[in-house]
Amino acid sequence: MREHLTLRYGGVAVALHWLIALLIFSGLTLGSYMVDLKMSPDKLRFYSWHKWIGITVLLLVCLRVAWRVTHAPPPPNPQHPLWQQRLAASAHLSLYLLMFMLPLSGWLFSSASGFQVKYFGVVPLPDLVGKNKELADLFKTVHELLGWALVLTVGAHIAGALKHQFIDKDRTLGRMWFGRRKEQHSS
Repeated sequence: MREHLTLRYGGVAVALHWLIALLIFSGLTLGSYMVDLKMSPDKLRFYSWHKWIGITVLLLVCLRVAWRVTHAPPPPNPQHPLWQQRLAASAHLSLYLLMFMLPLSGWLFSSASGFQVKYFGVVPLPDLVGKNKELADLFKTVHELLGWALVLTVGAHIAGALKHQFIDKDRTLGRMWFGRRKEQHSS
């Protein structure tokens, strides 16, 4: 009897992956740009956008985790060496942790700084801690370090995907791309 082995992620997982990727790229770019600006209405507006992006990423990652729990991902490519499968699994776990921790550290930083996060300028989110300068300094440092950790992890993730696409030519990138789903028959 032949069983079907799904080679690709489903449409919802693909859409969430690329939407979160776009938001992460936007948030990291905006965050690195805005920090050195002089205080101005533009800088305050950029900070608000940065926070909205972060909270949106946090919400979408929660949705993605819920989706992942209820929808099994395709199995690893059995042609990949075990060390590559383990490295990919570690990178994915690191990405998920960072996608939770980075927005939460930013929210904590904002709370400790005495600036309540208002999602899209409308929905006030509760402060996670009270105003505290020492905590604000700590959470700022943590947020910046987590941002750099995310940059490095995303860079490694992209490098791995490009290696598989252009060097190994094993269609790994196609598993997380839009388009028609293909099935492979195995015995």
